Amino acid sequence: PVITYVTEAKESIIQDEVEREIARGGQVFFVYNRVEGIERMAARVQELVPDARVAVAHGRMTPKVLENIILDFLNKEYDVLVCTTIVETGMDISNANTMIIYDADKMGLAQLYQLRGRVGRSSRQGYAYLMYEKDKVLSEVAEKRLKAIKEFTEFGSGFKIAMRDLEIRGAGNILGSQQHGHMAVIGYDLYVKMLNDAIRKVKGELIVEDVEVEIDLSVNAYIPDYYIDDELIKLEMYKKIACIENKEDLAEVKYELEDRFSDIPRPVETLLNIAYIKSLCKKLKIEKVRQVKNEIILSPLTKYKTKETLGHKIVEELQELLEKMLKLNN
Repeated sequence: PVITYVTEAKESIIQDEVEREIARGGQVFFVYNRVEGIERMAARVQELVPDARVAVAHGRMTPKVLENIILDFLNKEYDVLVCTTIVETGMDISNANTMIIYDADKMGLAQLYQLRGRVGRSSRQGYAYLMYEKDKVLSEVAEKRLKAIKEFTEFGSGFKIAMRDLEIRGAGNILGSQQHGHMAVIGYDLYVKMLNDAIRKVKGELIVEDVEVEIDLSVNAYIPDYYIDDELIKLEMYKKIACIENKEDLAEVKYELEDRFSDIPRPVETLLNIAYIKSLCKKLKIEKVRQVKNEIILSPLTKYKTKETLGHKIVEELQELLEKMLKLNN
């Protein structure tokens, strides 16, 4: 993953990072998204690092001139490419592993993510510096964007970035011309659920309320630090486990855990089983599962008759799973 920093625009940082990248034989993208002042900025970079070979690239150049500059940069004839966001897609220059983005607070989240994707494309560590003007007070939205791009650095973060962008900006009025929304207040997942419920209500379909299941068992169910030590990844896996609704989901999460973190330890196995037990209880309209000594007591919602509604199969599966889990934990 590309190591990402959010910082004020300081000449000392620009100088240090350009010199550091050149010293290890690499190249630098310096993104400055104003054509009018790009030559002045390139001259400033040249002053800061006199030994660097600096080139300029932007969209107002003729295609031939622009192509030649990019090819020369690819062939390592330049050390620093001062450019606009024209380089955000389609560039694969493995020797360029440091990117400095000037006025990053003025750019969109998806745009920042695409730009950062231009570095770290080889075995070398990539670095991205998102800079904003010195002493500038950032707006709340800009601060959220920069925080999000700094937070999501691991591979495959595109979907998370898109979701966060949607939450920050709002989804807008789907059926009208106005664009507004309050998704930041409730989060994207709840927003989608409310929207689905509203559409089903308009269609006249029956909306079945989810049962909140309470599990009270004398078992150890958690993800230990020795299995996953990164807190963000651990939270991500807890969320995936909590979303298990059927056997297919259970198998998918198990496969991911084994694939990414090796054999599943017993506390995690128990956690997976509890998530699946919850999904079965929701189908059976059971609101509470509690353990009293060696007995398991299931408390169904009073307005439902569990076995009559769904038959004995799910009840038997639940019973078998509970017995197996308790035996393992004893």
